[in-house]
Amino acid sequence: MTDYTQIDSLSDEDLKNALVDLEVEVGGNGVGTITLELWPEAAPATVRNFVRYAAEGFYDEKGFHRVISGFMIQGGCPQGTGTGSGHHGLISGEFSMDPSYAHQRGVISMARSADPNSASCQFFICHGAADFLNGQYAAFGKLVEGDAALDAVASVATGGGGEGSSPAEKCVIKSMKVRSRV
Repeated sequence: MTDYTQIDSLSDEDLKNALVDLEVEVGGNGVGTITLELWPEAAPATVRNFVRYAAEGFYDEKGFHRVISGFMIQGGCPQGTGTGSGHHGLISGEFSMDPSYAHQRGVISMARSADPNSASCQFFICHGAADFLNGQYAAFGKLVEGDAALDAVASVATGGGGEGSSPAEKCVIKSMKVRSRV
């Protein structure tokens, strides 16, 4: 069994065999699990950063603070506002124009500020195609199970916040676990 808390000793093959399960709640009710596969071949530092946070439990009980149906759901901010960074610092952007890693429905990518090298712990999962993000944001995996859970979060009413995207009901990552698919 692979120990994902030992991120520095893991090979890219170990990370390619990883699956990440996000148990999601909306308004205090479980809506399912989003399961993601990772793309270390496209964004190795980004995958290692994300797995490090996930394996240490950082994302447990964090909210999705930004929801735009048809576009994306964003979470992982320690403040819950979209303004926070994680304790492991910032990572450099790993942007790809390879169509294999395009921002399509279910793709997970790192959120960042206007600085292309400002990603930390926040991420978003595309609810629809967002090809305009290709080459500007680090796509590093995709949904392999859990379309209904993604849709449940994306369909929450919003209002207030940037772009009116703050969810009216709490949308929470109850837990996030990393496991091996093999």
